[in-house]
Amino acid sequence: MNYKLSVIAKELGVEFNGKDIDIEGIESIDKASSSHLSFFTDKKYIDTLGYTKAGAVLIQEEFASLLPSSTIALITPEPYLALAYASKLFAHKISAQTYPPNIGKDCDIASDVKFGSNVTIKDGVTILSGCYIGDNVTIEENTLIHANVSIYHGTKIGKDCIIHSGTVLGSDGYGFAHTKLGEHIKIYQNGNVVIENRVEIGANCTIDRGAISDTYIREGTKLDNLIHIAHNCDIGSYTLCAAQVGIAGSTKLGRNVVMGGQSGAAGHIQIGDFVTIAANSGVTKSLPSGNKTYAGFPAMDIKLWKKMHAVLMRIVKKR
Repeated sequence: MNYKLSVIAKELGVEFNGKDIDIEGIESIDKASSSHLSFFTDKKYIDTLGYTKAGAVLIQEEFASLLPSSTIALITPEPYLALAYASKLFAHKISAQTYPPNIGKDCDIASDVKFGSNVTIKDGVTILSGCYIGDNVTIEENTLIHANVSIYHGTKIGKDCIIHSGTVLGSDGYGFAHTKLGEHIKIYQNGNVVIENRVEIGANCTIDRGAISDTYIREGTKLDNLIHIAHNCDIGSYTLCAAQVGIAGSTKLGRNVVMGGQSGAAGHIQIGDFVTIAANSGVTKSLPSGNKTYAGFPAMDIKLWKKMHAVLMRIVKKR
């Protein structure tokens, strides 16, 4: 849905003095085009302001002069809060209506599966009883969806995937802006989930849709049961995650990462290619690529972790 910028500004209570352009959505400052509304809230990204192609940016007055002349500044003392209110305008309209999907050849779909609008099911797909497939979902060839899986609107699932029972794909990420009174204002999650080819996702996993851009599970990745992937994560190809792994928002894993059971990663970090995280470990900062194993909390080189525990054990025994 498109809005005139003047309409958005009025809805947000923000003064608007500029060309009244059409806005088709919200995008990050570095990815936005001339038809996007963006926002600036973090000084560490200040260098991107001069290069943004956004049509308009929610921004504090002290930074507005850094924007290019082609970008309209929407001045607000609280850009992140304004973003939350703006996100509701572009949220997908939820409906209980069901529609016949576009189904390919040789599919096997239980009679009680419910479909939203504009669903595309390619050849050879199997969907078992109790599933819900939301609006604008695409499922590619030869994928198997076990019973009672919920696939929210906009999700894209590749070829030869297996999704086990109870899993939820595309639920809202955990995102809120906060008022001065301590109220929590929902940031509507308007990205999607993209599952690439030959991915297997275990039972009772939850993979959140992106807040603005998409959440990705890359080709060949295998997720165990009871795993949570937060919004805007990018899980690299051929990654292995054991049960109860949790990965916080906007974290990126390289290819062939291995995460042991009940390990986790903080948000907005990167774990490089071929890194192994031992069970019960917590990654709090970015880790470089390389065939190294990390353990403990905060996660450290496993050799150092073992030495540390050996020293602690000697101290305890002496006492």
